[in-house]
Amino acid sequence: MIRTLEDLRTRLGQIRGADRSSGGPRVALVSTLGALHDGHVDLIQAARERADVVVVSTFVNPLRFRTADETAAYPRSPEADERVLDDLGVDVVFAPTAAEFLPAGTATTRVSAGDVGLRYEGRARPFYFDGVLTVEAKLFHLVRPDVAVYGERDQQRVFLVQRMVRDLDFAIDIATVPTVRTDEGLPVSSRTALLEPADRRAAAKLPRALEAAASNSDLGVDSCIAAAQSALMGEQRIALEYLSVVNPATFLPVDDGHRGRALALIAATVGGHRFIDNAEISLR
Repeated sequence: MIRTLEDLRTRLGQIRGADRSSGGPRVALVSTLGALHDGHVDLIQAARERADVVVVSTFVNPLRFRTADETAAYPRSPEADERVLDDLGVDVVFAPTAAEFLPAGTATTRVSAGDVGLRYEGRARPFYFDGVLTVEAKLFHLVRPDVAVYGERDQQRVFLVQRMVRDLDFAIDIATVPTVRTDEGLPVSSRTALLEPADRRAAAKLPRALEAAASNSDLGVDSCIAAAQSALMGEQRIALEYLSVVNPATFLPVDDGHRGRALALIAATVGGHRFIDNAEISLR
């Protein structure tokens, strides 16, 4: 469990060794906010399959949140996390304080996510993806991984990280892992376990709405969206925030003539907890 940047550099230097002529071990990075669950376990196992050394960060990034109170309210389970990471044989765990990792606080230099960062997840939180990319870029710089592994539940994050890697010339492969789901089809997250039974049943309609969109993909984008909306109709516990179909190459809404692969995105609040999900569809 490494807490400082200096110790992280020292440990990674020891792992890689002084002689780089043979290339050294392949390093994978999994960046998290802690509060680890089965989805994180899948990411770490996928990282192990792709690399000799697995580095996991458990930094609660304050740049992702609107206020200090929201940052403080994010669930934390450091003892449980440490047991999970130990059981998985993670080589390096980086768990810095905010003061260590971001000494200038929220006044730090930012990476801009651009226009796409202001859509969907960024619409209500225009600061969010700039905060995500800033910390990811700093982790890439410190760890210098060969591969970074992400879950497909947050496709907008994956898209923006991939674009940052391309635009800033990071020599890093980006790998993705399918979303881990509960028996009801919900993406596993720290929020899912907090739902009351009635809210959990309501939230299970979100992935069913995406299934309805996929089932109507041969009728065009308007039919996809209408089918998803119908699947949610009458459910008073769901406050829908957005429902969109985007081109995965640009992450912009598809036009009427789009054919082929697309992503259906959904975000909603249920029982005071916010959920996002997505599904790949094929428009014909």
